[in-house]
Amino acid sequence: MSRLQEKFEILAKRNQEAEAGGGEARVEKHRAQGKLTARERLQRFFDPGTFIEVDKFVTHQCTDFGMDETKFLGDGVITGYGEVDGRTVCAFAQDFTVFGGSLSLTMSNKICKIMDMAQKSGAPVVGMNDSGGARIQEGVQSLAGYGNIFHRNVMNSGVIPQISVIMGTCAGGAVYSPALTDFTFMVDGTSHMFITGPRVIKSVTNEDVSTDALGGALTHNKTSGVAQFMAENDDACLAQVRRLLSYLPSNNYEDPPVAPCSDPVDRKLFEINETVPENPNKGYDIKDIVRAMVDDGEFLEVHERYALNIVVGYARMGGTTVGIVANQPNVLAGCLDCDASMKGARFVRCCDAFNIPVVTLVDVPGYLPGTDQEYRGIIKHGAKLIYAYSECTVPKITVITRKAYGGAYIVMSSRHLRGDVNLSYPTAEIAVMGPQGAVDIVFRREIDQAENPQTARQAKIDEYTEKFASPYQAAQLGYIDEVILPEDTRIRVIQALRALRAKRDTNPPRKHGNIPL
Repeated sequence: MSRLQEKFEILAKRNQEAEAGGGEARVEKHRAQGKLTARERLQRFFDPGTFIEVDKFVTHQCTDFGMDETKFLGDGVITGYGEVDGRTVCAFAQDFTVFGGSLSLTMSNKICKIMDMAQKSGAPVVGMNDSGGARIQEGVQSLAGYGNIFHRNVMNSGVIPQISVIMGTCAGGAVYSPALTDFTFMVDGTSHMFITGPRVIKSVTNEDVSTDALGGALTHNKTSGVAQFMAENDDACLAQVRRLLSYLPSNNYEDPPVAPCSDPVDRKLFEINETVPENPNKGYDIKDIVRAMVDDGEFLEVHERYALNIVVGYARMGGTTVGIVANQPNVLAGCLDCDASMKGARFVRCCDAFNIPVVTLVDVPGYLPGTDQEYRGIIKHGAKLIYAYSECTVPKITVITRKAYGGAYIVMSSRHLRGDVNLSYPTAEIAVMGPQGAVDIVFRREIDQAENPQTARQAKIDEYTEKFASPYQAAQLGYIDEVILPEDTRIRVIQALRALRAKRDTNPPRKHGNIPL
């Protein structure tokens, strides 16, 4: 064997060793739990044959507790870059078969290196988390490693899309990196996130809670709102991530991708002409309107299981990516509460950061009343939605389908918060409050003194309804640009998007704003 062939063989052996992870036994145990290995996840996520691994032969530098005698090439994380639908994406995948995926300073350095590469090249970064937490044997070095990652999460925020995919355990300080990224995906049954596990909680608070109930995929998608997406298995989860990336630009300097559109831009939506009920107190599903107006009815809902009284997600209209925000009359009558306000605000800010126009469908009777909401801070959380829409500089198109009452009318991308095009259905009711409540306040004394109070009250309600429970006073004042038929929704929104394609707007020079807590 020649010297050159020897060197080639050494390389082949090192590659084989690095790709073996923690060994065959640990790999099989991992697969027995219904999970893909870290390497399999990356291979299935990227376009075939495009993934390039970085730092494949790196090892940890710890010498305490006998660690110098146990080393694995790659040190428990695979990092690199490749293509997703032909676009460059950087990624890392923690390998649970190596030291339980625990984070060492070396692992952190690898992750930070690929995050820096993503930021410099303007590419999204996807982190596949499957780790038992900090590597205890390294002490404060492992904590420093987390800090280095957190700092890059913050510096990259709003610059490149950051996506966290929880594909196993993510516990302790490790959870803060996903919390700092733009989107978090979880796998039902195998993903778990929590600051402290069930055993610690039991010892401190005496609460009995299962791992799934504490930090499972459904808990964080439905109750806490920590995660935005949930999938049934690893493959389905990776497909969801690829689908999300198809709507997002690679960085904040790019416009979102434009897809070929075979759905006619002048398509009438006759099927939704009667979607909004005549009875103002009757609910309906706002998603019927959303799916009808977007290209081919395709809508990628974000936070589908959380704060159901507001709907947010991505779609395309005329091939252009848009962010959809819509009140949901079927849940809490579409009222805004703490969770809905935070959900909507974060989504609007994400769209604004990545140059995605925002289309808002409004049917909101106000903020949800009650001591629970007041005690939870509806004032400050509700203000977040105001803040998000007001500072947002991308094209903003608003369609009022029915109720737009009080402060909630202002909040939902009104003209007063720099809404660019504000449309309304003839069914819209734009007022300080509903006719019955307004009459009982404004004309209370007059009604009480009438010969027939009930008749007098109804007359005032009819008068108030004719004047305010319609879009025409707002249209007379220029707050509504056009009153349209529901069937023309798709046509008018796409026309507005095209008119605003070159929109340029700025906020006052400042270091940063101070969003409500």
